[in-house]
Amino acid sequence: MSLVKEKTQSSDNVGGAGSEAAYKVKSDAPLGSSSSAEVAIATDDFGFTPEEQKAIIRRVDRRLVLTIGAMYCVSLMDRTNLGAANIAGMQAELELSIGDRYSIISLVFFITYVVFQPPSTVVVRAIGPRIHLGLITLLWGGLMIGMGFVKEWQAMAALRVVLGILEAGFFPSCVYLLSTWYTRYEVGKRNSVFFMVGCVAAAFAGILAYGIMQMAGLAGLSGWRWIFIIEGILTCVLGALGYWLLVDFPDSKRKIWSFLNQRELDWICARVQADRGDVKARPFNLVKYLRTGLDIKIWAYAMIFFNTTTVTYALAYFLPIILNQNMGFTVGQAQCLVAPPYALAGIVMYGTSWVGDKYHLRGPIIIFNMLLVIIGLPIMGFHSNANVRYFGVFLVTAGANSNVPAAMSYQANNIRGQWKRAFCSATFVSFGGIGGIAGSLVFRSQDKPDYKPGLYACIATSLLNLIIVAALTLTFWRANKKADRGEIELESAEEEFQPGFRYTY
Repeated sequence: MSLVKEKTQSSDNVGGAGSEAAYKVKSDAPLGSSSSAEVAIATDDFGFTPEEQKAIIRRVDRRLVLTIGAMYCVSLMDRTNLGAANIAGMQAELELSIGDRYSIISLVFFITYVVFQPPSTVVVRAIGPRIHLGLITLLWGGLMIGMGFVKEWQAMAALRVVLGILEAGFFPSCVYLLSTWYTRYEVGKRNSVFFMVGCVAAAFAGILAYGIMQMAGLAGLSGWRWIFIIEGILTCVLGALGYWLLVDFPDSKRKIWSFLNQRELDWICARVQADRGDVKARPFNLVKYLRTGLDIKIWAYAMIFFNTTTVTYALAYFLPIILNQNMGFTVGQAQCLVAPPYALAGIVMYGTSWVGDKYHLRGPIIIFNMLLVIIGLPIMGFHSNANVRYFGVFLVTAGANSNVPAAMSYQANNIRGQWKRAFCSATFVSFGGIGGIAGSLVFRSQDKPDYKPGLYACIATSLLNLIIVAALTLTFWRANKKADRGEIELESAEEEFQPGFRYTY
């Protein structure tokens, strides 16, 4: 393989603005094969030594992955702190034990969250991640502060509707942005670190909430109100910092604060172009953008994410309640016992992502994680000993949450074309939001303390994931074999078509 740089503008003081160069890739190895992925980094090094190349990638990691990871940390915390607030006194003050009020408050967020996600990747391309992500984070932080002062459950539900609108643009934009900076066999670990930071939030959100609860009575406010206020202030701070720290797309012409010089950006763009041939986005065309929805693979990835998030959101919303009401732990114990399972999830998440990137595996990683969930759910739900049931929580939490970055990498590796990638990211995350709706409904108040219908629903979605991933893996394997024999060209309908692409399964 050789990389031919057709046009470049050399400048050492351009930061983060992206290259105006176009790149042509000539390759004798199939795109997506191990040789292609390795040579993409080794060939045409733009004068950088291997050590300098690694240093550039580490700078991207620190500036991009850690920044959006920290912002996702508060996003997940703000989205899922209802369980902690509920057992901290919100249920009593807002009378949420009447009917399905708590489930309604959980659910309404996802209605707007799903509806407003599809256009978000188009918006972030148009105005840039710094303005888009920084602004919406700042706004929903202010909204969180407002939640600390509501008097009626209807007002809380209304604020959750608006929260869904603001948060809708965050996750799909982050998924899309990450996929544009890295080659396909680097993105798995980055996805895992990004989401792992979110798991840290989930792990310590309960402990943080328990600590904030001790502020009860300060300024005449209940402990649960301080949970929303303090976490809202933290969100506003990170939103403001994000405006200054976030990076743009590598091919963007917008000028932002110094991050990489032009030669470094040219190298980043060239290696992504060598890996999958779609580094630059073509002019937006609504018809072509929507036409990408005819690819059935996009909906298969979306269903995988729906099944995954049904379980993860159910855990996020109801785990403190289940620990308290079903397993008999006190409120303080329940808040703190949320942390250890998420800590294990972070370890499993990074470990499986490392294996997936190193050995170019995607489907088997998802299947392994799903098996953890399928084994853990019956233990969590049906064993007579509360401590053993808590062990089941570890398996379910680790498997379900590890599948979020695994599913992100699965779809990112097998989609070509910038706008198709944008459409897939938005659809993918939208179905995750629908999974959030399902997750907020499966554990109903009338089913306590056993919550068996919710457990059955989670088992069913996990089994369905196994079937979908197995079918996709077989489809990709057969398609790659046909391409190896020269019978077909994969993803040949894309405008950014480049011969030699292979699916990753």
